[in-house]
Amino acid sequence: MRLAADLLLLTGAIFCFLGALGLIRMPDIYNRIQAGTKSATLGSIAIIAGVGLLYPEWWSKLLCIIGFLLFTSPVSSSVLARAVYLSGVKPWSKSSRSKLSSSKPGRQQKTLNTQKPLNTQGEES
Repeated sequence: MRLAADLLLLTGAIFCFLGALGLIRMPDIYNRIQAGTKSATLGSIAIIAGVGLLYPEWWSKLLCIIGFLLFTSPVSSSVLARAVYLSGVKPWSKSSRSKLSSSKPGRQQKTLNTQKPLNTQGEES
């Protein structure tokens, strides 16, 4: 059991290291987000599973942590990448065509804020 736990901990550490290396080596923010998110998620889960093998009485708490990681990590990276894209950061020139851009050339994107600004009393101006 100890050997399996050590292997999981080592595997998790390697994935976390490769994610950190990907943050340095990737050419643009979109690739960096993917490299960091995917490897950090897998590395964290492997480390948590290794800790679970070392301390079996912690499994219920560790499974909750793993579930939280599996839910929040992809959502946060997707939201972060979309926010970066909407702020105007262009993908790397050698990346494939963006799926977020409009399919027809010359078509403008919709603005996110369609409400009128509020004045200091909370009423529409």
